Amino acid sequence: MWVPKGCSEMELPDFHIPHAEKIEWMIDTHGWATEPVAARTDLQPPRAGYVYTIGYPEAFGFPEVVVFGLTPSAANGLFDMIADMLRGGTEIPIGVELTGLFDNDLRCVFAPIAAATARELLGTAVAWRRGAPFDAVQLLWPDRNGFLPTEVGFDQRMVRAQPVVAVH
Repeated sequence: MWVPKGCSEMELPDFHIPHAEKIEWMIDTHGWATEPVAARTDLQPPRAGYVYTIGYPEAFGFPEVVVFGLTPSAANGLFDMIADMLRGGTEIPIGVELTGLFDNDLRCVFAPIAAATARELLGTAVAWRRGAPFDAVQLLWPDRNGFLPTEVGFDQRMVRAQPVVAVH
């Protein structure tokens, strides 16, 4: 059995560090962090799981981004791509339909989220900033037919997976 240097066979290193330290480490090493939030089936109606960024405003001058209905790994890949675009000087407009972020010219919108809603949903971002205000947007992505969740025609089976919390 492999044992880390400095530990006996019966003593393993403690990989459990406080959550705030994990967030700080991600921001220190990556420039920003992500936070997954599990679905809430105890609410009425239930709320889908979501993932959001922490540190985008400080790193890129762009609001925190929230996305519903994607796995944390898929959201992280998307957030990395957005970060690369912002780092490269791409200006991403808020509240405007865009093409080019997703394959096949599918549309998306970075829709603004009200401050009170952001504070409610992005608790770790609030704590990291010690309550200081920040802007946030919801990345609205299309269904299989190309409809956004704010449009007539959006697949109603997807409404619970991607609720709209942004101002629209």
